[in-house]
Amino acid sequence: MVHVGIGYDVHQLVAGRRLILGGVEIPHPKGLDGHSDADALMHAICDAVLGALGEEDIGHFFPNTDPRWKDAPSRVFLAEAAAQTARRGGHLVNVDATVIAQAPKIYPYIAAMKKNIAAALGVSVGQIGVKATTNELMGFIGREEGIAAMAVACVDLP
Repeated sequence: MVHVGIGYDVHQLVAGRRLILGGVEIPHPKGLDGHSDADALMHAICDAVLGALGEEDIGHFFPNTDPRWKDAPSRVFLAEAAAQTARRGGHLVNVDATVIAQAPKIYPYIAAMKKNIAAALGVSVGQIGVKATTNELMGFIGREEGIAAMAVACVDLP
């Protein structure tokens, strides 16, 4: 039976941090603030996969109060979501995700992001969709105060 989950994540942009999205470091004067590498894209995908499994969110598995996850690469979180899927005898059908950022431009990095996400989840690049859009200068994203991501994951479970 096919199960679908959705995920959403948002992080504030701050000086003094690297900007990591989809496991790719993107040159930018600000990075995303968070306990781990703050990769909002991978976090949203992780929540989508966990949601399709009927599990709790990423914070349950990787709490920001646990020093083990300080500055951790988010690919670790995706690998755990994939492991949770495999333990249930399931397989990931596909992921579709969107990054919402006024700046920087995301398009030049999408192919590398898809490759990183697919590798972390143990699936083919063809099963991963990543898109990007702006917020048309509106709200905190439009003012370049943060970046958000949303994702949908489809998991086939016995």
